[in-house]
Amino acid sequence: MKKFLDLISEEMKNAFEAAGYDRELGKVTLSNRPDLCEYQCNGAMAGAKLYKKAPIMIANEVAAKLENGQVFSEISAVAPGFLNLKVTESFVSDYLRQMAQTEKFGLEMPEKPAKIIVDYGGPNVAKPLHVGHLRSAIIGESIKRIARYAGHDVIGDIHLGDWGLQMGLIITELQERQPELVYFDESYEGEYPKEAPFTISELEEIYPTASGKSKEDAAYKERAMEATFKLQSGVRGYRALWNHIIAVSVADLKKNYADLNVDFDLWKGESDVHDVIPGMVDYMKKEGYAYISDGALVVDVKEDTDTKEIPPCMILKSDGASLYNTTDLATIMERMREYHPDRLIYLTDKRQDLYFEQVFRCARKTKLVEPETELLHIGFGTMNGKDGKPFKTREGGVMRLEMLIKEINEEMYRKITDNREVDEEEARQTAKVVALSAIKYGDLSNQASKDYIFDIDKFTSFEGDTGPYILYTIVRIKSILSKVKEQGELPENTSIREAGSEAEKALMMEIAKFNAMMESAYAETAPHKVCAYIYDLANAFNRFYHETKIVSEEDQKKKAGWVALLMLTRDILETCIDVLGFSAPERM
Repeated sequence: MKKFLDLISEEMKNAFEAAGYDRELGKVTLSNRPDLCEYQCNGAMAGAKLYKKAPIMIANEVAAKLENGQVFSEISAVAPGFLNLKVTESFVSDYLRQMAQTEKFGLEMPEKPAKIIVDYGGPNVAKPLHVGHLRSAIIGESIKRIARYAGHDVIGDIHLGDWGLQMGLIITELQERQPELVYFDESYEGEYPKEAPFTISELEEIYPTASGKSKEDAAYKERAMEATFKLQSGVRGYRALWNHIIAVSVADLKKNYADLNVDFDLWKGESDVHDVIPGMVDYMKKEGYAYISDGALVVDVKEDTDTKEIPPCMILKSDGASLYNTTDLATIMERMREYHPDRLIYLTDKRQDLYFEQVFRCARKTKLVEPETELLHIGFGTMNGKDGKPFKTREGGVMRLEMLIKEINEEMYRKITDNREVDEEEARQTAKVVALSAIKYGDLSNQASKDYIFDIDKFTSFEGDTGPYILYTIVRIKSILSKVKEQGELPENTSIREAGSEAEKALMMEIAKFNAMMESAYAETAPHKVCAYIYDLANAFNRFYHETKIVSEEDQKKKAGWVALLMLTRDILETCIDVLGFSAPERM
């Protein structure tokens, strides 16, 4: 189904052509003066230079060709040569009826869906999630959902930090505390216990303790490095302990991500490509891409057109150890082999821009990816407190993610139960749903690359540009539909009718923008465009609602038309919040 604006432009292009001018001059845009008209076309201004003719003359000739058409109710040529336009109510209502009857409201599906991998999340095992993990999870989940809705084949991968010195530190501290554990007996050949010798709470305390010791005690750090080497060399007991660490951590991570309504298709980590690295390094050496510089193995990635210094991409350190670069390149290599993606999208803090520039250039130069494979890094800004500094606890520490979610759940529960009697269990459940909308919408309504202020009071408000306001609008629509259904008077086949008021037409025209918005949100990996759209749509609906007595309307055909319009509005709003990663309750 063609986009609404494209259909309007098509009509205008035909008019330019019929008047004897280049049809491409007929591009229509939304009006920048909505008080004067709904749409405008400035093609006559550009045509004046091409045809050596006054633009107002061209505009008048084109306007004459549009008279008595089905699309425009008003066409005015305005000096020096603008065309101001209003569309007919029937054109808008016809378009909405098609949307309501078509899958995905008429959003055109790609002829050849792209295979996309979204790499987001990136937590380290054995560490609790904190607020610094929030943006990657929220933005990445939404980008994944938008791409899926747009008809593409999308895989979300958490890409765990599950290898390296942190594992050696944990194993070393465990050995200090429980040296009798069978995992440290290298002569042991039996089965290892199925239960982990620690809980998630103990594990989360062990890592920072070990990390602190290693900074002060050189011998302790040496033992941790040796434990890391043994683990990576495949020592049975160390591998068994590592499997316990992964299992306990992943179970906890899944619970925390589920609270955010974030779901990964792959739970792979750095460890998955450990055995791929030697072959990749040999290939880079053999093909002449990698060379030794100051003892380290590097690949040059600078280009003649660079205006800033781009350092070489280091593949191995001088001691032969691999780095994040090595792991990320090996992961790209493995993903290309296993999934053959057309696009690889990475979500991290924007301070890693240069790092990903190096890695992507190295992947291209060494031919780890096909020339047409798109590599995209989406660097996001910082989530700050009201003081403009990175969000902290009241004590000044980094806040755990589950504590932040709990705090917002409690604030939402307080607002829902304030001055009224409600069922405790239902209120708690509703608070959880609405709180998630506050967190996600508060983040996603900002352009990803920008820093933003995490303001609990603002984000949990039921007024203004917030998640709770969007949900309140959806619940309001559901409530109206429920009341009308209880009356049981409507004809069975409800269908959208021509608008009978300005507010109704304005709502219809917001709905008609859905396809163009969703297409743009996918193309630009921009969830904030979905937020901006549903805020405008919610405002348009609420204006219509306040001006229209829907439930008490006695004209049944008119009421049936409104019911169809409300159902379409509800369905589009719920589709949009679903791609943003949250849902609406039945009542609030």
